[in-house]
Amino acid sequence: MKQLFYLFLLCLFTSSAVGQQANQKTTLSGHITDAASGEELIGVNIYVKELGTGGVTNVYGFYSLTIPRGMYEITYSYIGYESIVETVDLEGHVTKNVEMSIQGKELEEFVVTSEKKDKNVESTEMSTVNMKVESIKKLPALFGEVDIIKALQLLPGVQSAGEGTSGLYVRGGNVDQNLILLDEAPVYNASHLMGFFSVFNPDAIKDMQLYKGGIPAQYGGRLSSVLDIRMKEGNSKNLAVSGGVGTVSSRLTVEAPIAKGRGSFLVSGRRTYADIFLGLSSDPEVKENKLYFYDLNLKGNYRIGEKDRIFLSGYFGRDVFKFSDEFKMQWGNGTGTLRWNHIFSNKLFMNTSLIYSNFDYLLGDPAGVDAFEWTSDIQNQTGKVDFNYFLNPENTLKFGVHSTRYQFSPGHARSGAPNDGGIFNDIKLPDIFAWEHAAYLSNEHKITPRLKATYGIRFSAFQNVGKATVYTYDKSNPDNYTVMDSTHYDKGEVYKTHTGIEPRLALKYSLNDESSVKFSYNRTVQYVHLASNSTSASPLDIWFPSSTNVEPQRADQVAIGYFRNLKNNMFETSVEAYYKNMDNQIDFKDHAELLLNEQLEGELRIGEGYAYGLEFMVRKQEGKLQGMLSYTLSRTERKIPEINNGKLYPNRYDRTHDVSLFATYDLSDKWTFGGNWVYTTGAAVTMPTGRFEYGNMITPVYSDRNAARLPAYHRLDLSATLRHKSKKNPNRRFKRETVFSLYNAYYRKNAFSINFVQDENNPNVTKAEKLYLFGIIPSITTNFKF
Repeated sequence: MKQLFYLFLLCLFTSSAVGQQANQKTTLSGHITDAASGEELIGVNIYVKELGTGGVTNVYGFYSLTIPRGMYEITYSYIGYESIVETVDLEGHVTKNVEMSIQGKELEEFVVTSEKKDKNVESTEMSTVNMKVESIKKLPALFGEVDIIKALQLLPGVQSAGEGTSGLYVRGGNVDQNLILLDEAPVYNASHLMGFFSVFNPDAIKDMQLYKGGIPAQYGGRLSSVLDIRMKEGNSKNLAVSGGVGTVSSRLTVEAPIAKGRGSFLVSGRRTYADIFLGLSSDPEVKENKLYFYDLNLKGNYRIGEKDRIFLSGYFGRDVFKFSDEFKMQWGNGTGTLRWNHIFSNKLFMNTSLIYSNFDYLLGDPAGVDAFEWTSDIQNQTGKVDFNYFLNPENTLKFGVHSTRYQFSPGHARSGAPNDGGIFNDIKLPDIFAWEHAAYLSNEHKITPRLKATYGIRFSAFQNVGKATVYTYDKSNPDNYTVMDSTHYDKGEVYKTHTGIEPRLALKYSLNDESSVKFSYNRTVQYVHLASNSTSASPLDIWFPSSTNVEPQRADQVAIGYFRNLKNNMFETSVEAYYKNMDNQIDFKDHAELLLNEQLEGELRIGEGYAYGLEFMVRKQEGKLQGMLSYTLSRTERKIPEINNGKLYPNRYDRTHDVSLFATYDLSDKWTFGGNWVYTTGAAVTMPTGRFEYGNMITPVYSDRNAARLPAYHRLDLSATLRHKSKKNPNRRFKRETVFSLYNAYYRKNAFSINFVQDENNPNVTKAEKLYLFGIIPSITTNFKF
């Protein structure tokens, strides 16, 4: 901490001292925005022709270049936008804000990306993908619901848990080992309708970046990946309205200026309406049923002055399910982010954030003597300060400190009819409190014209805080840990501290203008974990912290890759190999009791994990035909002494082969066609291999853990988009399009699960029954904007 504070003071001193050295160096800085909407542009390339060097804008559209005094030709370029070339006389410090215009006349017909054309080759980033929201909208989707999480599942090294699910499994990691951020706030459950849809409304999303490896030092807290999603700021120039009406939901987004040119706001909502049709039923029981979800995204920003800007954003989403008077379930996320951007000088940029995140669920029986309600939640509050210091075109420093307070409420079950003879007693597990702190420092260093490096270090600490009761377990019987003793800690007392040092390194060496080789290494530490016995994330999963009995999960990952662009950067190709070693991996004993269990830690079994693989990708992001082909060959295994007799076993999300192909084709100004095809090895499962009879009972004999496989999964989806244009007034503001989508076009009956049951007519015969979820699903969606 002290070292970072001293570095901060040094940066302030250096930035003030620059004025005394104006005869040698000067600084060009400013913000770059979209000319039509005023949105800051992330990753714009600024190039100084005479020096053959330059830089890029950060996530807030800010850039800074410190170069010798003189006259320079500066080029601002960004895919999808008109390049700007200007001659700038740098005799002193210059602040230059730039507005860039989209190429072509019609925004919705041009896809914009936040990447330089040669970023695939020139950047030190590897195992990193930025997908364009506008491209995702052209792909076919389940029930016509555009889903950025399902689009990410098409990438190499990223897999789904199964049919229709929106969980991510990245390079052998579990679903809880992904850090999903929405405007810097963690999202603990990113799924609607038990995983069929994600919580992210694409109309509200500006940019998203997935890090599978080479994770920058400013991110931490998860082992496998970071998905950084940023919401739109809102149109600061004009009122803009967009939305859509689909098969299962409708959307509406409104954005407009606040004091034109100084600020803006965005309100975006989405809701399903199955419950509306249920209400029209003549059956009273059906009429009382409820089934819907909603999302609400809010964001506002205001520029206080030339050096200060504030942002306030929030997300609120919920699923509601009620089956007559027999069953009810609700779950949802809530996030809030307050940010302050401040420019100390033309070289030092600061962002300060206050963040809140909550996930909760409710399960119950609403009526009768057996009525009950069971609730659980996790919430956290975070304060963080991050700095960008643009030392010179060859070095950009990033450093900061973060601190997060956690409150885990594992469960509270109470009678829903306490005054009517309810049969349930009140059961409440004690809340658990903890703090997580981190400090980091990194540098993006251009060592030579061919060699670049990004290196840094992150220090993290996790503190368990009372009030708490900690149990000590007798582990002599691997099948059943028993409580030996317990220790009580008072409120506010720190009773356990874990620490971690997390080095990060990424190297890039250019072989020529079109190809490079890259290497990355990162260590990550995870202090909060998910208790789940299902194959995909469920709303009933329980988050719990590292503690006296649970060590933090740790992972070391190395990756090496070859990157090449073809045909003047039109095609991006890459081959990456990775190896990941994971310590303190969590699994559960057979028949573990996870719910309402105060001694949950006694159900855990701890061991090691390994993941390794090869990833191949070819991507085209320009022209009428765009798309990507990816193939992953991988293996992920666990070794836990108390499970599978201590032998290695495949993890449940292990997939040996994973192939994805998607493409979109703009046939004309009116028609765009899209399609995707996926193939994966079947999921690893445990199945019976025999049986025996004992006391007139037939008992199955099972294979080793996850020694069997479900049938291979494959599916083809198709879509067509028709843009409606007015012949009388083709340039009018109101735009409308209709999207036709076909999910599972050749009716593949992919196995969701396989169950073994006795034949009713012959109890000596056991049958296998396959459950599949979806046949062919057509859908239609109408989108509009003005």
